[in-house]
Amino acid sequence: MHRDSVVACFRQLGPRGGIVREKERFTTTTAGLQVLDTWLAERRVQLVAMEATGVYWKPVLYALEHRFTVWLCNARNVKKVPGRKSDLSDAEWLADVAAHGMVRPSFVPPLPIRELRELTRYRKTQIDARVAEIQRLEKVLQDAGVKLTSVASKVLTQSGRSIIEALIGGEQDTAKLAALAKGKMRPKIPALTEALAGHFGSHHAVACRRILEHLDFLDETIEALTEQIDIRTDAFEAVYKSLLPVPGFDRLTIDVIIAETGADMSRFSTAGDLASWAGVCPGGHESAGKRRRVSTTLGNQWLRRALIEAARAAVRTKGSYFGAQYRQIARRRGPNKAAVAVAHSLIELVWHLLSTGEVFQDLGDDYFARRQDPQRRARRLVAQLEELGYTVNIEAAEAVAA
Repeated sequence: MHRDSVVACFRQLGPRGGIVREKERFTTTTAGLQVLDTWLAERRVQLVAMEATGVYWKPVLYALEHRFTVWLCNARNVKKVPGRKSDLSDAEWLADVAAHGMVRPSFVPPLPIRELRELTRYRKTQIDARVAEIQRLEKVLQDAGVKLTSVASKVLTQSGRSIIEALIGGEQDTAKLAALAKGKMRPKIPALTEALAGHFGSHHAVACRRILEHLDFLDETIEALTEQIDIRTDAFEAVYKSLLPVPGFDRLTIDVIIAETGADMSRFSTAGDLASWAGVCPGGHESAGKRRRVSTTLGNQWLRRALIEAARAAVRTKGSYFGAQYRQIARRRGPNKAAVAVAHSLIELVWHLLSTGEVFQDLGDDYFARRQDPQRRARRLVAQLEELGYTVNIEAAEAVAA
């Protein structure tokens, strides 16, 4: 499949044995896809296998799914063997591998979930654009010598917005600018007065004004998208009720989980299958009895990113199992791999909660400590003290009480 054309190969058993093939090229306009639909129907096609190529597969699948069983195949799994390379030979090879069951179809959610997915993905791009715009605002202030973030935690707090608006308006008196601080920023007025002494010029004012207007536009866009997403997720209230108690999960994260998986765990036979599909499962490489570490499997980038962000939030939740898991792995493998491991645990938890209907119960921050052998832990602690030059004699608590 391409942007402007699609090549189809019809394959069936011949009347005297052997394989009979017909090949044809069609345009990808609505009229061209109707011709393709008729061409397949006239040949009584039962299964249509198509290669996923960028976004060009979508119009073709939407045009055919109402009448045929359509398999969307990952391009990595249907690579043609070395030899002649053309669109016609690729279509023939795809028909052969599908007929012999050598490829599995990718997960394509139903239409309502696809609509929701478009909205959640677009909202994420707007959130990313907002973050980038705030970073540009910080760069403009730094160029002007305005060290607002050296005192404030963020550049765009209520106090920060008021100060930037005053700077754009031409206010140069640092004392008056600092006096605009609100709430917890009030005690920092002396430091703020010093930090705001820069050389904010007219060109800085123009850039900051445009950035603030763009941020306001992005806020309105994100809010409008969220309203539409909320309307389309009304039927999933049970999913939110089940997943909101999980550390690191908020409504935006659960929106992504619903949009990417359809909240239908029957699509995935095990929790490990869902983790692999999400791209947070360890890859495997074994040869001659030897295993080596490889990167995580390729998966759904939108769901993977949401899970990683949720994992980093979950590890900051006090008293949570995920914080203990993160710290234990981070000591040995580093923070990034630890975050992926927590994301793996989160998506497996999602599968179990939505499959069984159970209520989430946190295992607790002391989960790993409870599982340790007390005697083994005592010997390790004694050894550490002896390494420091201490002589240690220990007695069991029961013997002391007697």
